[in-house]
Amino acid sequence: MDLTPDPLVIRLRKALRTGLAGVPARMELHGAPVADGALGPTRTVLDELGAADFERPASAGGLGLGLTAGVLVSEELGRAACGNSYRADATAADMGGPAGAALAGWEALPVGSGVTATPRAGGWKLTGAVTVDDVSAGTLLVAARMGGEPVLVAVERGAPGCTTESGCWPPVVRFDATPVTTADVLGTLDDSPTGPLTRARLRQAAYLLGIADGAHRAAVEYTGFRRQFGTRLRDLPAVAFPLARALVALRATRAAVYRGAWSVDSEPDPVGTAPVMALAMAAETAGDVVRLSMQSCGVRAMTAELGLHRYFRLAAAESVRYGDPAALWRMVGADRIRTARRAAAGTELPVAAAFRP
Repeated sequence: MDLTPDPLVIRLRKALRTGLAGVPARMELHGAPVADGALGPTRTVLDELGAADFERPASAGGLGLGLTAGVLVSEELGRAACGNSYRADATAADMGGPAGAALAGWEALPVGSGVTATPRAGGWKLTGAVTVDDVSAGTLLVAARMGGEPVLVAVERGAPGCTTESGCWPPVVRFDATPVTTADVLGTLDDSPTGPLTRARLRQAAYLLGIADGAHRAAVEYTGFRRQFGTRLRDLPAVAFPLARALVALRATRAAVYRGAWSVDSEPDPVGTAPVMALAMAAETAGDVVRLSMQSCGVRAMTAELGLHRYFRLAAAESVRYGDPAALWRMVGADRIRTARRAAAGTELPVAAAFRP
């Protein structure tokens, strides 16, 4: 992996930050902290930059920038505390689904048990209640369990038995024997190194990384001019040291996320559980860093003055949007145990040994 900054990535990041800086922030203390979905305010910015073409291969008319570009877009959306209108279209493109759809039920992964599919004549019927990105979307891409396998199913919002609730955040969609056919099943959400689930996990990890980074930057800026006991808050060890440790956590998480994206783009064979680990790490980093940022700014963090409450509510919802971090860490641990047992049996080299010169 080449750690030299890519001039194209630098220009792309600058363009994204400039465009997202013009998106109006929702500073209300109640209700949804962002306007998400296909009709959200970030859609205009992404369309003007042609973000839909970033990951698309050049052979298909795209720019062929790979998953690294998609990770960058997700990170900047989180950093600006904006809704993520990018991830649904990117996942739909990976699975051959329709654009302008909304993702639902991904918090129940890796098993997809939030919505279950039972056989019926001509297809299946869906039952369950899960969160959804955008209740206004015409099509929902639902992670469901079908025959023991997690699959992605396209469901029309107006389908029989499908109801949405927008009075809470994140909004919820309920299925009561909602009929689907074989044509509605877009594919299996497996753990293949370059599959749609792997790519979606890394985009979500980057979004969480951006949320944590945005909250940290707001805290550093505020503690840099706020004075207490005759000095800046940031110069007090009780404030400075935790913020410095948070910066280390952010850099370590960023390295894990971008390493995973680079591996998917360049060396998919040894990817393994790196995307799962990056997502679990980013979820924990977001929760820890946002909480610390709130504490560093005191009571003003809970008012509309700083807007840190937006990052706090985003982190609370988005940290489990693609699965509980504890379940993700169990997946990583189980993989490590399997690898160690195979190595002990002489059928496989340990992971550490494979990278020794």
